[in-house]
Amino acid sequence: MSDISADNPLYRVRKRRNVLMLAVSAVALSFGLFWLVWILATLLYEGGTALLRISLYYQMTPPPGADGGLANAIAGSLLMVGAGTLIGTPIGILAGTYLAEYGRSNWLATGTRFLNDVLLSAPSIVIGLFVYSVYVAQVGHFSGWAGSIALGLLVVPVVVRTTDDMLKLVPDSLREAAAALGCPQWKMVVMVTYRAARAGILTGILLAVARISGETAPLLFTSLNNQFWSLDMNRPMANLPVVIFQFAMSPYEDWQRLAWGGAALITLAVLALNIVARVLFRKAA
Repeated sequence: MSDISADNPLYRVRKRRNVLMLAVSAVALSFGLFWLVWILATLLYEGGTALLRISLYYQMTPPPGADGGLANAIAGSLLMVGAGTLIGTPIGILAGTYLAEYGRSNWLATGTRFLNDVLLSAPSIVIGLFVYSVYVAQVGHFSGWAGSIALGLLVVPVVVRTTDDMLKLVPDSLREAAAALGCPQWKMVVMVTYRAARAGILTGILLAVARISGETAPLLFTSLNNQFWSLDMNRPMANLPVVIFQFAMSPYEDWQRLAWGGAALITLAVLALNIVARVLFRKAA
């Protein structure tokens, strides 16, 4: 048995290494938190005034020099994010279910996981260009549906990975118990494994929503923008990311103020979604 007293040279060396690594870890943590706090503080400082104005939530995007808000952009973002989630979530869950329950380690599942990882890391602008070429260019106009399809394609790989991972964490003993009772495999998946992994799957869906909520590049090529109130998904539709981009690049102070307010609003919404997802994942664990 080794001597762990303070007089042992090996113990002192390990102690110094431990203190050094803890210090390096603390510095790295502080470095990351510094930038996060700085970004959030800047957003709240610059956009806090706009967030407190009620007109931000019910007035339309204004022309230069006029008062206005982001109501049409908020509504457009909610519609397209919601539609994109509804498009991508069922596909992602079904694909993840096949990988975890039916394919497991066959060649198709292995190839699908590889392609899903590629899609997961693909730049969002590539997705926007793809939807532009196969949908927008064919119908001849930008639309909210095109934006929703692009966002839905970004949802799919996140939900596939999460569903696959969460279902594989379900103990096989639960599956074997259901099979021993004569339960068909599809019913075992729905009634047993889905219930056991539902918190983790829901976490993946929330993380996917948080990811697409701030995407700008795909929407520039698909939904474009609309200065007026419109709930017609077959027409160009306003959305927060594109409005923030356009207003922030403008020389008008009132537009820049609205851009800061929109940036703060979307950041706080994404932050809240991530916190909810982490809390659900902790409870599931």
